[in-house]
Amino acid sequence: MLPHRNRPAYPSDVTDAQWAILEPLVPKPSTEGRPAEIERREIINGILYILRSGEPWRMMPHDLPNWQTVYQYFRDWKLDGTWERIHSHLRKRLRQELGREEDPSAGSIDSQTIQTSAVRGEERGYDAEKKRFGRKRHLLVDTEGFAQTVHVHAADIQDRDGGRLLLADGPDRYPRMKHVWVDSAYAGTFADWIQEQFGWSVQIIKLRTPHRFQVQPRRWVVERTFSWISRCRRLSRDFEGRCDTSEAFIHVALSRLMLARLSKLTG
Repeated sequence: MLPHRNRPAYPSDVTDAQWAILEPLVPKPSTEGRPAEIERREIINGILYILRSGEPWRMMPHDLPNWQTVYQYFRDWKLDGTWERIHSHLRKRLRQELGREEDPSAGSIDSQTIQTSAVRGEERGYDAEKKRFGRKRHLLVDTEGFAQTVHVHAADIQDRDGGRLLLADGPDRYPRMKHVWVDSAYAGTFADWIQEQFGWSVQIIKLRTPHRFQVQPRRWVVERTFSWISRCRRLSRDFEGRCDTSEAFIHVALSRLMLARLSKLTG
């Protein structure tokens, strides 16, 4: 049984060691109004259950907090940037534990086209190359595979244009970045734009044998990150009505992974 709640633990629950790392990063209850009745840890456990199991919010188990409450916290923390801040903090701390600088000097950019379910929202499209209707997840990851930036958009936006959306915050967000690896879909105007706007060098990694699977030098790291994300059933497809909700779930998924690694390194 969990010491803070009289129920058996779910595999998705945070452990005591993981909660010790995460608790200082989670917004504290307001001191105004009624005292909080639900522990922050149980709110996090409810969100992680939905992420890992892929179930709709309304099918939250009865021994976890009410689904409306858990969803409201997830939404509020999405809107105020909490998930992104937690993800950024854990990434920097984990890099330090691995003997790296907080901010990377090199990374990889790639996208993953994912099918959408029958959700509301217009930010969907047809990826003619992948022959798939849905959205694209665009990532910039460091050489460890930790995401620096996440952006989700309609699948009919080409990679070179989606890459600009990914990096829309500008070079100040990447103080040490000097080099990126990309595939041939980003060659041409996008690679020129990066060099002009950011001053980064760009290396195009081309397939040696087209239409055949092969491990691509350096770029296999970002492909592994996509596989990490896809282990969560909620992210096996895009079930969200809004792209920023998809981005928030990706931040939560990668934060969960980094939290597990951190707890082992510091435990």
